[in-house]
Amino acid sequence: MSLLAKALRLAVSGHVLREPLPRSRLRPGLVFLRRLRQRPKLSEVPCKKATTAAAAEEDKEDEEEERGGRRAGRGEGAGSAPAALGSETPGGNARPQDPLQPGRVFFKDGFGRIHEIQQKHVQEYGKIFKSHFGPKLVVSIADRDLVAQVLREEGSAPQRADMDSWQEYRDLRGRATGLISAEGEQWLKMRRVLRQKMVKPKDVATFSGGVNEVITDLIKRIRILRRQEKDGETVTNVNSLFFKYSMEGVATVLFECRLGCLENDIPQNTAEYIEALELMFSSFKTTMYAGAIPKWLRPIIPKPWREFCRSWDGLFKFSQIHIDNKLHHIQSLLDKGEELKGGLLTTLLRSKELTIEEIYANMTEMLLAGVDTTSFTLSWATYMLAKHPEVQHSVYKEIVRNLGKDKVPDADDIPNLPMIKALLKETLRLFPVLPGNGRITQKDMIVGGYLIPKGTQLALCHYATSYQEDNFPSANEFQPDRWLRKSNMDRVDNFGSIPFGYGIRSCIGKRVAELEIHLALIQLLQNFEIKNSPKTKPVCAKTHGLLTPADAINVKFADRK
Repeated sequence: MSLLAKALRLAVSGHVLREPLPRSRLRPGLVFLRRLRQRPKLSEVPCKKATTAAAAEEDKEDEEEERGGRRAGRGEGAGSAPAALGSETPGGNARPQDPLQPGRVFFKDGFGRIHEIQQKHVQEYGKIFKSHFGPKLVVSIADRDLVAQVLREEGSAPQRADMDSWQEYRDLRGRATGLISAEGEQWLKMRRVLRQKMVKPKDVATFSGGVNEVITDLIKRIRILRRQEKDGETVTNVNSLFFKYSMEGVATVLFECRLGCLENDIPQNTAEYIEALELMFSSFKTTMYAGAIPKWLRPIIPKPWREFCRSWDGLFKFSQIHIDNKLHHIQSLLDKGEELKGGLLTTLLRSKELTIEEIYANMTEMLLAGVDTTSFTLSWATYMLAKHPEVQHSVYKEIVRNLGKDKVPDADDIPNLPMIKALLKETLRLFPVLPGNGRITQKDMIVGGYLIPKGTQLALCHYATSYQEDNFPSANEFQPDRWLRKSNMDRVDNFGSIPFGYGIRSCIGKRVAELEIHLALIQLLQNFEIKNSPKTKPVCAKTHGLLTPADAINVKFADRK
């Protein structure tokens, strides 16, 4: 056994043995599960919805845009005494489970298979169960109605999963927290400021022109890359191509400038940022150790924490360079008495509602979050379109009929292309960028008949619910038309698949990401027929912090006749 494996065992074994089950029946290790015995269902009580004006407005906007989201079940209320979390049924103790041997998560690619393990645990232990990750108790919920209950009962400032390592880095470097890492009133203040330009559809629509300029360069880049293959049509590793497109598009929105990601010779500071971003995700597997082992082990195993800090240093440096450049540009215009126009960053710098350190932090975190949401989703979408030409033909016919072969689309055209929206929804159902989401309960809750105490870590298993037949018949099949409304009265269920979250703590960049993906898919299909190539191979998903393609995706981009 390696030194790290021994250290992890030593670090967590004491916590495992504190469970109120017979010690003789427990095995030490990082992860163990035990079945929750279900008590009789309790009577129903109404759930509270988030009461802040911001939350209500965002929910209203989502409903108006989608006209979806059938009300999911309300969950369980208090009619009789709820079962305490982990309480035993009459007549016997809960059977301890050890589906993962000690250290397997770390040393047998467990992190790469978190989405599969999530499904396996749901099949074995039901739709609500508890587990331990080191000393941390986690309650996993994999039921659409219970997920809906948890999210609808949130207050004005929901708390996400424990992000101690992010906060520790910021304390170490004297950095501010951003919207992803902040909590409580600090998070709520930043959300109010940032949502002014990123949540309302009419505000996001103003980004269409800049995004379309990036898509023009993307299509040029595809034509260049095709020439490198013998057949003149195949593009290998579209993952890398869409990563650069996404980075360029997100930076156009956030920094109001171009980075040169789609050029033959990428600028040095952009190349350094790409390296830092890749390091951030390549080191995710090892930096997860920080949540399960104590700090005193860092001198023994220094690499994970050192690389974690180095990657954040690179991300912050990149953002700071571009923000400072914009600040100097604004000051130059003001000194000359010229009119000042701009987008999100200009608004933030002028309003001074956030400090400059908070702007650095938010732009860094939003760029980190936004790049892979778009790139992974576009990679999967092109892969599925190549595999399902009948779906591609249906989407293309709609584009030609409702938009035309040559018209460059903008945000106003997207509502007239429901199949494009359905294509994105189905891609994200099968390949959600985040296989799960986290919450820390801010009050005692009764969920599924169990009392979950305040301060408990919840894991919302979105990958599992996306593949449940009760939520999506023929769940393993790629069927974008399942998201189409058959009539004005039809309401498409969405709590089985909520890739951007729900409510006030949903992804603030949702509409920006959707715009980038919708506009790119439309123009890719206007220009190319996406086909399987001799180099196209089956590609599975892998969890690498986010749900990513495990291998390179290679497809043909054949010119439309």
